[in-house]
Amino acid sequence: MEHESYSLDDLARQLGRDKRELEKLVSRGRIPGRKVNGEWLFNSTEITHWLEQEMRSYSTTELERVEQTHPTTQLDSEHLISSLMPEELMEVPLDARTKRSVLESLIEIAGRTWQIWEPSAVLTAVQEREEAYPTAFDNGVAIPHPRNPLSDAVGEPVIAYGRTLTGIPFGSDRGGLTDIFFLVICSDTATHLSVLARLGRMLQLPDFVDLLREASTPQETRQVIIEAEKRVAEQ
Repeated sequence: MEHESYSLDDLARQLGRDKRELEKLVSRGRIPGRKVNGEWLFNSTEITHWLEQEMRSYSTTELERVEQTHPTTQLDSEHLISSLMPEELMEVPLDARTKRSVLESLIEIAGRTWQIWEPSAVLTAVQEREEAYPTAFDNGVAIPHPRNPLSDAVGEPVIAYGRTLTGIPFGSDRGGLTDIFFLVICSDTATHLSVLARLGRMLQLPDFVDLLREASTPQETRQVIIEAEKRVAEQ
C-alpha cells in the first residue's frame, strides 16, 4: 500500500475482497475511512494498522489472501520466514526476564545482520507498538514489531527469534505468560504484512508451538520452522 490515500475500489483490490462487503463494513465503522464529496477515502497507514489487528483472528485462508495481495517480489516467497531466520538470529534459550529485556535482546540479535542501523529507534518503535496493542497471543507466542516500516532505521528485512526457559508477562489478552518471541523488522509494508500473515498461518498448525518448545538449540528450532513453512506451502 504505497499511496497516502485511496478509494474504495483501491481498497477492494488491495485486500482482495468484494467492494460491496467492504462498503458495508466501513459504513458501520468497522474499517477506518472517511467520506469526501460522497466518496469513501482511506489512509494507507490506518488501513495497515486495522489489517494487522484483524489478522489476529483470521483463518488460514484469510491469511493466505493477505499474502497474495501483498506479494514480496524481492524475497523467496516459498521460504519467506526460514530465509529471514538463519541460525545466528535465533537464541535458545533467550536470557531475558522482563518485556524490555526481551525486546533489547532480540534487537541485539537482529543487529548481527548489520541491517539494524538505529537500534534505539527500533526499540522505541517496538515499545510504542506494544503500548498501543500488545503482540502476545494466548498460546505463549508474541510477534513484536513496529507499527510502521522503518525505512530509515533498518536495511533488509530481519526476523530474530528467542525462547525463554520460563514465561514472562507480555500483555496477552487473558494474562498468560509468553516464552516464544519472533521480532519482525521490515522496511516496507508489503513484506511486513506478508511476514505476519505467514507466521500466523504457521502458528495455526496444531503442533508447531509445541515443537518450538521442544527444540533445545537454534539448529533444532530452525528445522522446526523450515518444516512448518513447508507444510503451510502444501496446504
